[in-house]
Amino acid sequence: MEVNIVADREKLNMPVKLRVDNISLSFGGIKALRNVSFDINEGEILAVIGPNGAGKTSLTNSINGFYTPQEGTIYFEGKPINHLPPYKRAKLGISRTFQNIALYTNATVLDNLMAARHIHMKATNLITGAIFYGVAQREEIEHRRRVEEIIDFLEMESIRKTTVGALSYGLRKRVELGRALALEPTLLLLDEPMAGMNVEEKEDMARFIIDIHERQGTTIMIIEHDIGLVMDISHRIVVLDFGQKISEGTPQQIRHDERVIKAYLGQEA
Repeated sequence: MEVNIVADREKLNMPVKLRVDNISLSFGGIKALRNVSFDINEGEILAVIGPNGAGKTSLTNSINGFYTPQEGTIYFEGKPINHLPPYKRAKLGISRTFQNIALYTNATVLDNLMAARHIHMKATNLITGAIFYGVAQREEIEHRRRVEEIIDFLEMESIRKTTVGALSYGLRKRVELGRALALEPTLLLLDEPMAGMNVEEKEDMARFIIDIHERQGTTIMIIEHDIGLVMDISHRIVVLDFGQKISEGTPQQIRHDERVIKAYLGQEA
């Protein structure tokens, strides 16, 4: 797949958005993560790669609060967030997509995106909410406007009222990205956003990711097995193997790292 996108490597010296400091995560006798540390800089695209079972999704789950590491600390914008549940991390600006799609399949595309706006809703008065009046009405209009912007941005106008369960796999992936954007994240975690897609769908998704980064300035961490794409769009890459970080650097550095070639690439990418 040829994607005409090249990351701006100047993002390397930006302030730290998220810091993973020496975290370890175990499930019984299984060590999913072992003393993993790295930074994600403000406004960059950081890729996390490695073989299946390397700990990539466990890392994502630890960052967004689904898992709590037994050791180490995760900092977001300089503050520790280990103690925060997922919804509070979402309120801070951390949003994600899932390796296995997690949408409301019986609801429409529009309703799935609107559901993600709940963390931004301030009209909690039962009466105004029930009769759709005042602040509740204004909020509904504003949230719908934002959702319609996302639908337009992701080119989903023709399916906006389609039930998600009736969509193709590739379009469901796009809806899930839209739902993550509806949370208005400043840090977007993408867990294999192109898995199972055909070439055309991958190219569309890559274009959307680049547009999110360039137009909105969103910091992105992406887990992806398409090495060509990773090398094209990433500012830096972290490589995991058996729950440990074995390398970190620019795409050019990772491309020629013997440890990475041996553990994952198999040959120089």
